[in-house]
Amino acid sequence: MSEPRITIRPLNLLLLVSTGLLLVLLWQLRSLLLVLMIAIVIASTLAPVIRAAENLRFPRWLAVFLVYLSSIALLTGGGILIGPTVVEQIQRLFLKLPAYLDVLASLAQDLVIRFGISEPQVIDLIDRMFDIQSLTGWAFRSSQLLLVRSLGVTRGIIDGVFTLILSLLLSAYMLAGSKNLIEGIVSLFPKPWDERLAAQVVPVSQRMGGYIQGRVLVSAILGIVISVGLRFAGLSEFALGLGVIAGITNLIPFFGPVLGAIPALIVAIAQGGWTFFWVLLLFVFIQNVETYLLDPLLVGGSVKVAPIYQLLAVLGGTIVLGIIGALIVPPWVAGASVILQNLYLEPKLAAEKKTSSQIITSEEAIKPPPLSIER
Repeated sequence: MSEPRITIRPLNLLLLVSTGLLLVLLWQLRSLLLVLMIAIVIASTLAPVIRAAENLRFPRWLAVFLVYLSSIALLTGGGILIGPTVVEQIQRLFLKLPAYLDVLASLAQDLVIRFGISEPQVIDLIDRMFDIQSLTGWAFRSSQLLLVRSLGVTRGIIDGVFTLILSLLLSAYMLAGSKNLIEGIVSLFPKPWDERLAAQVVPVSQRMGGYIQGRVLVSAILGIVISVGLRFAGLSEFALGLGVIAGITNLIPFFGPVLGAIPALIVAIAQGGWTFFWVLLLFVFIQNVETYLLDPLLVGGSVKVAPIYQLLAVLGGTIVLGIIGALIVPPWVAGASVILQNLYLEPKLAAEKKTSSQIITSEEAIKPPPLSIER
């Protein structure tokens, strides 16, 4: 009995080698791909403002210039207005952090002793957990790991800043010449795919931009509310700084609100009294408002991606690209869902309905007519 022979066609071998070379090339150009991903997210976020400026009879290049100039001026003005106070409060918070940790260690020791646990090993473990040097070392290692993953594709902090600047410039170029750029890319595809892909540009841009716009708006609202709430809850000394920290961390879905609440809760526990209860109640209230009101209204309505897929996007983006991935991968998943929905799921559903209707029609055609009895 002859054994089956495996034959490799030259065309298949060429395709396999080309795919491998393409993957190697993309890996070598990963820093450029990151710049491109960030630029597309920025361009999608600012595209509605550009269109609004065009409706006011501004030339597109002038609209792009004015929008970017206004954004830079707004960020600079906000930094000048609240930046010194925020920096001063955060510096004061770090100076008082060792004393706060000592209070937390004492409270933890009293708690375990009340439960009848008085072994020296447990007390020593609590001391090490709340030791400022241990916590600083852990925080440094964790942040270093995230920074390495975030900046690994950019080979350093200087290149990371350069990546951001290049992404801004590239996004401005995309917005200024978007029509010619899109026409040039879709012309590479055969008909009718060129028209189909061109029709997806606006929906994908709206979905990606809507995600970032919603997250920024939600984070800004929560940052303001938390700052005001902490002032009334008894943390007026650090209210603005802690509110800014909570607002920035809230840009990261799912995990950001928890990370933003930790510094405020540490300060509240150390101050004692009812402060911790009011601060905890504030963050629980804020979390529920975000989950059941702001996110569905400002983010979920534009993203239209199941929360489990958003969570996987955040986790996967963090693993591969660190903090940058947690911010830019979810909008890409939202944009990809548009293409999947419009180019695969809807045509598939339409084809299934058409096939089922044809089967029903054919069954009715071959169905014998009912017998009639004449009297």
